[in-house]
Amino acid sequence: MAGVEAARDRAQAVLRVRGAALAVAALPTAAAAVLIAGGVTGRLGAAGAPDAAGWDVARWVVGAIALLVLLSALAFAVVLRRVALPQVPAVQIAETEAPELYRLVRDLAERMDVPAPARVALTPDCDSWLEDPLPGAPCEAAPSSAARPHSDALGRETAAPPAPTLVIGSPFMWWMRVAELRALLAPVVAGTACSADPDIAAARRFVRALDATLGLAADLADRSAWLRPAAALLGRVSGLLLHRCRAHAAEMERAVASWASEQARQVDYGLRIAAQEQVGLAYAGWDRLLTRVALPAWRIGRWPGRLDAGVVAALTELSRRDRLAEGFETRLGERPACDLLEEPGRIDEAVSLLAARLFHGDGGADGGAATARWAPVDWADYPVAVVERIWRAQSAELVGLLEPDGTDRAIDRLLHRLHDGAAEELAGALTSRRLRAAPPPQPEFQLQPPRTGRDLLGEHLTALVCCAAVDSGAAEPGLDWLDGPVLLVGGVRRTDLAAPVALAVEHGDDRPLRAWLDEIGIRVEKPVRLP
Repeated sequence: MAGVEAARDRAQAVLRVRGAALAVAALPTAAAAVLIAGGVTGRLGAAGAPDAAGWDVARWVVGAIALLVLLSALAFAVVLRRVALPQVPAVQIAETEAPELYRLVRDLAERMDVPAPARVALTPDCDSWLEDPLPGAPCEAAPSSAARPHSDALGRETAAPPAPTLVIGSPFMWWMRVAELRALLAPVVAGTACSADPDIAAARRFVRALDATLGLAADLADRSAWLRPAAALLGRVSGLLLHRCRAHAAEMERAVASWASEQARQVDYGLRIAAQEQVGLAYAGWDRLLTRVALPAWRIGRWPGRLDAGVVAALTELSRRDRLAEGFETRLGERPACDLLEEPGRIDEAVSLLAARLFHGDGGADGGAATARWAPVDWADYPVAVVERIWRAQSAELVGLLEPDGTDRAIDRLLHRLHDGAAEELAGALTSRRLRAAPPPQPEFQLQPPRTGRDLLGEHLTALVCCAAVDSGAAEPGLDWLDGPVLLVGGVRRTDLAAPVALAVEHGDDRPLRAWLDEIGIRVEKPVRLP
């Protein structure tokens, strides 16, 4: 348990910072108490003494300072105790919803002789960790391997903190096999031994509270000018204490991670290397699915109801295309970790909705495509409900710039205007319209870099061409698991449209695009159906 002892030493260093802050806050009160006691006993400024008036002034001044510092310290302590600690949203999984998963976690805890997590939750991200319970929140004891009591500095037994929640990245549940998930979770579950230590738990709560208080101070300063002095003081004190204990807290967490990793070596160590390889692959597929597939749907107020099932499809497709992924398809014959859930489809839907809210907000319209609801969409309906709808909305937006009266006699006029060098004008108009119509930004999650005006013009021109192809009956909208919306001609994805569009937008050369349209059998003078 040397690693736990090292972590506990660092935790106690953090708590000593807290104790030192309390001592500093108590100094003025102690000084005031000495001055008052000296006056009562006659040792400091006795009545009638030449220096009595001076000592009385000192007592009033120090007493006032002591009262001010004491009230400030009490207010700071109340804020630290009641501030909302940051906690990543997750979908809670009851034991009745995943009894096999709970058994797997308990078995891991028993093999490593550590307390078992109290519950399990899934997060729409490629990460796994232990989430300590919030202060005052009801928390059940660990089902097995209960946390052992500890002794404090005076030798008194103290109850161990409530067991934490094991938070698992949902892409891991759907892509990894059961044995791989078990190996991946071993070092995470081992960390419950440190979470059960009162000193480590107290140090973590203190650091988290300081971090949350620092954010609260910045928020208060932005809300009102009247609160800025108090917010500045709150932020100053929080920042100073956080600076003093940050290094100790970092060393504590490194010691915890090192010990947990060493403790987990006894559990499926060989599989842990393979599991780590799957972590990188799962992250790559998840990132592509979010930015190329989910994000277009979120922008029009629709959320794919089975994101994690999409991860499996995306990674299976990646394993077919990428030579580095050779051999991964053979894993699909083994039992997937999502089989440990009683109703994986329902849980996937809950995680998918949480992902939409976390990464994009509560739904809304983007690019002039108004939406009246924030609704799920099945993968089978995605090409028509999302891909074609986006193409129609972008086409209408571009046609609106060419034909303000709302007519659709623009598919030949647009090419002529690009040929005449109007790309910059159209790009600027699209950018202005996008800025006016865009919903409030989500700064915490920037899934894609900002697009330039030329990028927007290229997207809208591509959408107009795709709508023309669909209306002619020569093509249909489709979904590529790694690249998102695609155009299918005869059931085959066409990848040769990007180059002609780029030439038309960047250089005004519309000949390659006209040749592409002729090859597909699209007449540029034929109107496009708009929403």
